[in-house]
Amino acid sequence: MFSNHSTEKEDLNNSYSIHTLRMNTLEPPAPPAPQMQPYKSTFGNPAPLGLISYGTGFLFSSIMTLASKSVGSPNLVMVLATFYCGITLTLVGMWEMFLGNTFSATLFTTYGGFNFSYGAIFLPQVGIAAAYTVDGVVGQGYFNAIGIYLAVWTLVTFLFFLGTLRTTIPTIVTLGFSVCALVCLSLNAFTGNPHLATAGGAMGVIASFGAYYSAFSLFWTQQTTLSFIRLPPLAIAPLDV
Repeated sequence: MFSNHSTEKEDLNNSYSIHTLRMNTLEPPAPPAPQMQPYKSTFGNPAPLGLISYGTGFLFSSIMTLASKSVGSPNLVMVLATFYCGITLTLVGMWEMFLGNTFSATLFTTYGGFNFSYGAIFLPQVGIAAAYTVDGVVGQGYFNAIGIYLAVWTLVTFLFFLGTLRTTIPTIVTLGFSVCALVCLSLNAFTGNPHLATAGGAMGVIASFGAYYSAFSLFWTQQTTLSFIRLPPLAIAPLDV
């Protein structure tokens, strides 16, 4: 009886020794295979492009308004409004939508459509002026229609202006003076008062420089230019209102 018990104990010890020997002779586990790091894509900020486009279109049309006597036909506005401002602002709006910036996307895309439609007014193939022309003379109905068109865009711009009151001072200046410029130009279309056209052109120039300031405060960075050239964004501190 005792011999059987000692035999079983020896067998257990032998089994443990064999198992331990096998464990010691096994090779260490291979290191895990290196995993490829996921590619992190980066996106640029399309807002400076949209602001420069907006400012350039407004500046050009405002200068044409101020120099209307020496320029004559404003048809050159069609080229810039359509092939630069319209296309660029629409693309910037789509890019902003992709980045999740709903307000910027809506604003830029809307003014892209504005520039397309504004350029189409001066396109002879559209025939807007021809529809109001009698015996080679453009009637007052044409200017009234332009006045209504600009009045609607005044309302749209004012609504956008309300959405910028907690952003930056240059952005507020840009849309605020845009509203004033469009009001003056709309009234000028109804009344024909040249002083209103001059006021609208001057306010449009101010609005365009506000857009330029906003653009280059984002565009002139530490990586692109010298410190004394860079512009502060002049952001308004958020309020709990």
